[in-house]
Amino acid sequence: MNTEITDNEKENSLVFYDADCRMCVALARGFGRVLGSRGFALLPLQTPWVSRRLGLTEAQLLAEMRLLLPDGKIFGGADAVLEISRRFWWARPFYLFGRLPALTPLLRWAYGWIARHRRCSNGACEIVGLGGNAADDRGRVVVALLPLLVLPTLPLLFARRLEAWVSMWVMAFALYAGCKWLTYSIAKRRGVRTDWLHKFGYLLAWPGMNAAAFLSEDNRPAKPQAREWFFAMARTSLGAVLVWLVARIVSPVSLLLAGWVGMIGLILVLHFGVFHLLSLCWRSAGINAEPLMRSPMLARSLSEFWGRRWNTAFHELANRFTFRPLRRVAGPTGATLLVFLVSGLIHELVISLPAHGGYGLPTGYFFIQGLGVIGEHTPVGRRMGLGRGWCGWLFTMLVIAGPVFWLFHPPFVHNVILPMLAAIGAT
Repeated sequence: MNTEITDNEKENSLVFYDADCRMCVALARGFGRVLGSRGFALLPLQTPWVSRRLGLTEAQLLAEMRLLLPDGKIFGGADAVLEISRRFWWARPFYLFGRLPALTPLLRWAYGWIARHRRCSNGACEIVGLGGNAADDRGRVVVALLPLLVLPTLPLLFARRLEAWVSMWVMAFALYAGCKWLTYSIAKRRGVRTDWLHKFGYLLAWPGMNAAAFLSEDNRPAKPQAREWFFAMARTSLGAVLVWLVARIVSPVSLLLAGWVGMIGLILVLHFGVFHLLSLCWRSAGINAEPLMRSPMLARSLSEFWGRRWNTAFHELANRFTFRPLRRVAGPTGATLLVFLVSGLIHELVISLPAHGGYGLPTGYFFIQGLGVIGEHTPVGRRMGLGRGWCGWLFTMLVIAGPVFWLFHPPFVHNVILPMLAAIGAT
């Protein structure tokens, strides 16, 4: 190990990592060649002169990765990751996304949280609650995660060439495709059936994310009743009326109102209509494909609304890949808040980025939802009757509907929804 910086290293940007952390070493080895192609050299933080050069105490030294540029600028943690991503065209969308005013502090917090909750001893390091044996199965994990990490960057690269509403749908589909592949890959490893018909059906003809249930040969669902078919078709028809008739009527009065009417109509057509009809078709064929929307207006608590009634596809993903791993280290309260913050970031990608405005509002909306869910389970919340009865229902509807303009903010309605309605002949 070198004890002093060499002439060659003076000309490079230096990336310092913790050599006593197995995960950190694996990342350094995996990205070493790529970073080297852009003039980055990797060195352990334990190199004797590093602490003196960076002006850090021994206690501060291993807190996070560091980046030292040839001009003497020093970056740490999430800021170092962002600065590195700026040098690669395929990672530049992540840099731009991470530099949004509302998201930079969140990325710094997330990086710090991961760094604080790893444990290192005798050269072994793992993220607490996420398992320390991931290195043994790293190849399969990368294959499963790669589409989810790569696909969302593509619409960002071509955002300026696409209409805002097209960019929204491309981003939504990219995230959807990545999640579908992730859940399918995990279910496949657990031995579910993967014949071409069921594989095609799950990946391309069903929006749900419970691959194990869809692909399982057990638990055949009951045949749906006629009334369920009727209500699904009725909601589809009502949504179509709102989109192609009511939105046109109200547009001369208020474009913002027309946008909201059309947006509600599209939600009815897709989430409550077409997706429910797909569920009915699959269940009629003996495939376990439960509806994604389960009468959300009947929810008597925010936990019930977000957990069991509204878009259960996302809940399954969030519960499996965010809440359950993080609960072990952050506790139920911290994990709950993190799930809602992740949901906010996803909606920033789909809503705020295509709209070129309203940044941070969707994240703020879901932060409020998380606080509401946590508040329901406090002693004060239970004494107030939250989570049950009419008090719980009223509280749920107020928290969901009150700040909804933060979620679907005016820039999104004006720049994305209204042009989309015009493109499909609705206004």
